[in-house]
Formats: sequence, C-alpha cells, structure tokens
Amino acid sequence: MDYVDGTFTYESATVACADFPKTEEPVYILGKVYSALHDREELRHDFVSRLWLTYRRNFPAVGGTGPTGDTGWGCMLRCGQMMLAQALLVHHCGRDWRWAEDGRREDMYWKILSMFQDKKSAYYSIQQIASMGVSEGKAVGQWFGPNTVAQVLKKLAVYDDWSNLVIHVAMDNTVIENDIRGLCQEGRESESCDIMGCQNEKGAEGGPRHFDKNHKLKGKPGCWKPLLLVIPLRLGLTDINSVYIESLKRCFTFKQSVGIIGGRPNHAHWFVGSLGDKLIFLDPHTTQAATDLDDPSSSDQSYHCQYPSLMKVTELDPSIAVGFYCRNEEDFTDFCIQARKHITDAKKTPMFEMFQDRPSHYPPYEPYTGLTPSTTGFTEVRAQNDSDEEFELVG
Repeated sequence: MDYVDGTFTYESATVACADFPKTEEPVYILGKVYSALHDREELRHDFVSRLWLTYRRNFPAVGGTGPTGDTGWGCMLRCGQMMLAQALLVHHCGRDWRWAEDGRREDMYWKILSMFQDKKSAYYSIQQIASMGVSEGKAVGQWFGPNTVAQVLKKLAVYDDWSNLVIHVAMDNTVIENDIRGLCQEGRESESCDIMGCQNEKGAEGGPRHFDKNHKLKGKPGCWKPLLLVIPLRLGLTDINSVYIESLKRCFTFKQSVGIIGGRPNHAHWFVGSLGDKLIFLDPHTTQAATDLDDPSSSDQSYHCQYPSLMKVTELDPSIAVGFYCRNEEDFTDFCIQARKHITDAKKTPMFEMFQDRPSHYPPYEPYTGLTPSTTGFTEVRAQNDSDEEFELVG
C-alpha cells in the first residue's frame, strides 16, 4: 500500500508484527469473534478499519511554542485517542462499519478522523490533550499513564456537542451503576465557552440550544447520553497477576468493548483483541509526517495499519485502563449483567468491583461539568484522587 509520506521512524520494541497466525483458536476483536482459518478476510478488514494514531512530526507547536512532534512522549496520548476514536466510530457509524480502502471519502468517518488531527482546532488533537494534561499535573511533553489520559479525555469530551458523549472514569477499580445512570440521564450544565474559549450558545448543527430554569441543557424525556466507561486498574505490582488474565481477555468478548490501553512501562499500546495467550494491539511507536486532513487532496492511508502486533498477555504491564462504549441504557444494563456474570461474580479475586448504589462510606459523586474560561485558555480545575499513583492495587 502506498502512503502519502513513505518515511517512518520506529521505536525499538520486542513485539511481533505479521499477519494473523493460522490457528483453530478463536480471535476476538472488540466484541467480534472470528475464525483465523475461515474468516481471514473479514478479520483483516475489521482490524484495518480501526483508527491507527501514531507519533507525528512537524505539526503546529503545542501551546504555540511547545514541541512540534510527540515522539518519545506521546504514545499513551495516542492510545487514548485510539480508544476514544473507536467509541466515536461505533457511536456515529456502527460497529459493523468498515474502512473504504479505495480512498472514497465518507463524510461521517472523515469528520470523526478530523477530530483527532494534529491541530489545536481539533477537539481531541495532541495539542488539546497535552495542554489539558496540565490540569492533571502533567507538563507538556511529559509521559501520561492510562488514568491521566482518561481523565483528560473526560474533560475534553464535555465540549463535543456533536457526539454528546459522557466519559466516566471509574476510580478505585469500582463501577457504581447508579452514579453512571444519573450521569447519562442528566442534562449538561450551560457553558458560555467552548474548548477554544469562544461563545458557544448554539448546538452542533448551528441551531439554538435550549436550557431549563436550572441552566441544564434540555433533552428529550428519558434521553440517555452515550457512555464511554473507562476503568483504570493496576493488576499487580511489577507484573500482571495471573489471576486476572482470563477476566482481562474476557473483556474483548463484550460487545461494548473499545479495547484496553496499557503496554509496557513508558511504552503504551492500544489492545483490541486476544488470540489464545496473546493480545492483539495497535502500536503508536511509528513517527509519520503530520497530515492536514482539511486539505481535500489529503489521504487517510497513514491512519490505518495493515498488520497486527501481538504480545503475550503475561508481558503486559499491570497498569491498564479498560474501555466500554454503551450507546443507550439497555446497552449499559447488558454490560452490567455480563460484567457480573464473567468478572465480578465469577472470580474469587475480581478484576474490578460493581455496586448498584454508592457505598455510604464513599464521598458524594461530583460529575465533571467543564472548565471556566480565562484569558489564558482554561482555569485549572483539579479533581481529587485521580493521579496515576492513586490506584487501589488489586492483588
């Protein structure tokens, strides 16, 4: 396949990158199951359709004067982008959507892709993620952990009216159902600024936005905001505890799965599936030239990877974050049923816990509603107990 820019820079890593091995074991990719012997073309097409967001060089400087490339520090940011991009693809295009390899432009897909291009004007650009990371105590150019990138994306998603996506980061390896139900059912707080600090009293399509007397954004009765649930976990001290491996692989069988972000220390990957004792992932450690996707002649070829990378699950660093996308309340209810059946109730040592209601000894839940504007862009709003060092260790 020909790329717009054929010059790549790779970071060294002990990973295998080839075609899917021919084996009788089933292959699980983000809630889909394939035969590696009989479904090879469908399997390849599903994999190549995932957005591959890698290091880039020569993009507009972060913050106007910062770095113009993210090689060496941006891999976890790119993995967070890939997980969120998958949630948006499923939300706007459906899980069965597949990339048109012949170069045809599909408006919905192209709009999603453009939200991740390397420009400050893009909602989920490397510039926005790195700059928002300052509110999480991370200087621009500093490496993120899985929890930090999830917290940053949660803050950025507040301003994406088109997707209207709620990102919930379940802390202390605990999922509290009714906190999430309340979050997805309530209206968003009125904001007088968007992510660029501009006046924003219009909806995604330019129409007026209507608020109730409590300044909540009005919606249809019983309306459910789509949910990206991210659960940061630490499944061991220095190595992953083997007691969690089956539960970890089971996550890829859930129809709500949008993968796992993690990898090795300071070497992040986006894991999209499993095959036997191996995990299938997309690796961001390839440096490509920045692409201006607003240019009608631009190509999206460099945003799709032809071949998977595989690694043994036992080589995984124990600090990870698992992600699930729930389109509606029925979807979330199904996730809760499956998670209880296969993870929390089925194991003596569950990977995470689930409660229907918030335990009485927990502090009140306070959803994130957005940052207030300032002359420098954003006023820092620091959430408590959300640093990467504040995981509750499991096992």
